[in-house]
Amino acid sequence: MATFKVIELVGTSPVSFAEAVKAAVVEASKTVRNMGWFEVVEERGRIADGAVVEFQVTIKVGFKLER
Repeated sequence: MATFKVIELVGTSPVSFAEAVKAAVVEASKTVRNMGWFEVVEERGRIADGAVVEFQVTIKVGFKLER
């Protein structure tokens, strides 16, 4: 039997939505252990001078609680 906790993160990248997800997971892995899955909740971006300059994603990350 296991119990999981879910946290919500926002990742950003100038390259792509996928890179924004990776950036959020990499940063969270510095302090959160036992991450097992993520779910993309929202995608959005930032526009400057008529061009896409940043991709942003909100993700939920699940991790197993330690006993």
